[in-house]
Amino acid sequence: MNIKQLITYESALSLQATTKEVKELFNKLQTTHIPVVEKEQFLGCFSVEDIHILEQDKTLNDYQYLLSRLAIIDTANWIDVLQEFARQDANTLPVLDLDGKYLGILELEDFLHLLGKTPFLNESGAILVIETAIHHYSPSQVSQIIESNNGKILGLFVTALSESTIECTIKLNSSSINDIVQTFRRYGYTIKSEHIEDSYVQGLKERSKYLKKFLNI
Repeated sequence: MNIKQLITYESALSLQATTKEVKELFNKLQTTHIPVVEKEQFLGCFSVEDIHILEQDKTLNDYQYLLSRLAIIDTANWIDVLQEFARQDANTLPVLDLDGKYLGILELEDFLHLLGKTPFLNESGAILVIETAIHHYSPSQVSQIIESNNGKILGLFVTALSESTIECTIKLNSSSINDIVQTFRRYGYTIKSEHIEDSYVQGLKERSKYLKKFLNI
């Protein structure tokens, strides 16, 4: 995923911008951060959370200490971008080249729209969530289990991690995954997701029904 195609140019603030201009721009853009630039060089971002500090008849030059270095490089990969959006709780990110030149912004909405077109989210298939002990986890084994049952991995994320266990969410190219699920169980994995065709779970439900009938006799 190339983030360069998502860059949109937005006029940045300068240090000479008045506090009134800053407030008006935030109201217009409805953004969390606005970049501050001098001669195309990025100086930092001003946050909407700091608007209440601004006093009348002053400029951003008086508030340089509030500028944050929130920005991404135009060669950043999409995972780093997503992590930065989440870490900064931002809906826009300034984009710079390697020399620190301001290129424009990346908007969270546009980024998520592009992410939604990736095979992991857009292609039909099944979502499988597995859990195992950290010392037992092996990506190559996970792939082998899936591919030996005629499945293909469209994407895999580590979605939970503790000192002892690891949880992975896997997107598969097929909705028929009963054999894959049962093989993971035989290899000691816990299946965290629910699947209609899971014969193991269906068997437990059937036994439970028989037990209830027996107890009611």
